[in-house]
Amino acid sequence: MTGRRSFWAWGLEAEEPTNEQRQQAAARLSARYGVPVEAPPVPRIEQVQLRPPRIAPPAALAAICTTDTHERAAHHYGKSFRDIVRAFRCEFPNPPDVVAFPRSEAEVTAVLEWCAEANAAAVPYGGGSSVVGGVEPPAGDRPVVSIDLRELNRVLEVDPVSRAARIQAGVLGPALEEQLRPHGLTLRHFPQSFEWSSLGGWIATRSGGHYATNHTHIDDFVESVRMITPRGPWESRRLPGSGAGPSPDRLVIGSEGTLGIITEAWMRLQARPRFRASAGMLFATWEAGYEAARRVVQAKLWPANCRLLDPAEAEAAAGGDGLHALLILAFESAEVPQGPFLQEAVRIARECGGEVDAAGIRVSDGKDDGEVGRQGAVGAWRNAFIRAPYQRNLTAGTGVVGDTFETAITWDRWPEFDRLVREKVGAAIAAAGGGSLTCRFTHVYPDGPAPYYTFQVLGKPGGELETWAAIKQAASDAVIAGGGTITHHHAVGRDHMPWYRQQRPPLFAEALRAVKAALDPQGLLNPGILVD
Repeated sequence: MTGRRSFWAWGLEAEEPTNEQRQQAAARLSARYGVPVEAPPVPRIEQVQLRPPRIAPPAALAAICTTDTHERAAHHYGKSFRDIVRAFRCEFPNPPDVVAFPRSEAEVTAVLEWCAEANAAAVPYGGGSSVVGGVEPPAGDRPVVSIDLRELNRVLEVDPVSRAARIQAGVLGPALEEQLRPHGLTLRHFPQSFEWSSLGGWIATRSGGHYATNHTHIDDFVESVRMITPRGPWESRRLPGSGAGPSPDRLVIGSEGTLGIITEAWMRLQARPRFRASAGMLFATWEAGYEAARRVVQAKLWPANCRLLDPAEAEAAAGGDGLHALLILAFESAEVPQGPFLQEAVRIARECGGEVDAAGIRVSDGKDDGEVGRQGAVGAWRNAFIRAPYQRNLTAGTGVVGDTFETAITWDRWPEFDRLVREKVGAAIAAAGGGSLTCRFTHVYPDGPAPYYTFQVLGKPGGELETWAAIKQAASDAVIAGGGTITHHHAVGRDHMPWYRQQRPPLFAEALRAVKAALDPQGLLNPGILVD
């Protein structure tokens, strides 16, 4: 990807919306809500005023460090709704003092040693796509260095026999897949942030990816991992599996940059798929749809895609009629034709009242078929999913408050959980003036779904963050009260810490603090994340 990243928006500067496009978006919102909506002009970096850097890099590191205003602003936030709003307003109260771009593991070590000498907080930065405050510098008087790993972006070794590769942690999704393509291999981990997220970020946040069943998280692809801590390197043995005590990999996966900086990992790969099959199934009720999803996943057919959209979500994102839920089914393989698996899943769904979407069932025979997974409502949803992160660029500053929250819950508790969440979040939305709340399943397990809720309201320009905070509070409280997890795949970061404290066992919190103290005794790495 060429060009400079936008300091406020998702994507590159060249991809920022024009003021005309934003006015057109405002006109659509005005028609939808029946009130005038204005779109302020996009901000420019010349408007940004940052406090002076409180530290300067030593001469030995000057070549890989910068105090450039654009880079400091771009590394201040991730890309959540709250982040986009604050950056659009040019509000950067606590920027990193220095941004470092180490080109080797030795330079990562050198930067950490400098941070230790300067007592500066070190915030690891991959693609900057966090939506939970995971890369935002901690407030306070302590200097902050953002350590951007973009230069560690290569596939170092490929083992075609074991189907694995040693990969540097700073590589972004598209560049990773491009390097694996000549080998006929793929990691096939496609989170929605794929374009602007890194391998190290996926591992650090326990990212959820392409597969809706079976291999749902990045955990399933990690063969071994290496990170640099303030006490030295941490590297696990490369193995297909091990029962030798608690897993050193598992302690790194999900550590969110608090224990060390992930520099590389051996990752399990697979051959690029040739056989594909997909279908969209319509259901008269939401309840019938989730019964079908449960039965399909419990049959252990392991569809790559088994995403259920409630009627409102299907209407908004897939062109539905607002009356029917949509179940998207898709299978893929490099070696085995997938038609029989899809037919069996469709049979199960039909037993639950499902009807095949008008675009029908698509099955490839191993040849390229660009329509498989892109037909009808299935294709409409896919396109909306890919473009979703760019939509916030259009509506920032208009008063629109729109965000998501995701969780997971067991099937036996799911109906009551969904009722509770819709009741509590619906009340908060009503208090904000009214809006929408929709739901889809991003992943499904034999013992429960991972529901992903989306809300949108039109508030007052300038009051977006207060409205967001009230709805986020209601949603998070409801998730924990209903027995769900505060996050299934978005990570904890700063935004989820109050509820993560409620979810984790108290003794586990003590154990995690002890590990932190052993690996990072000065508390340099991402202070305030995971560990109090």
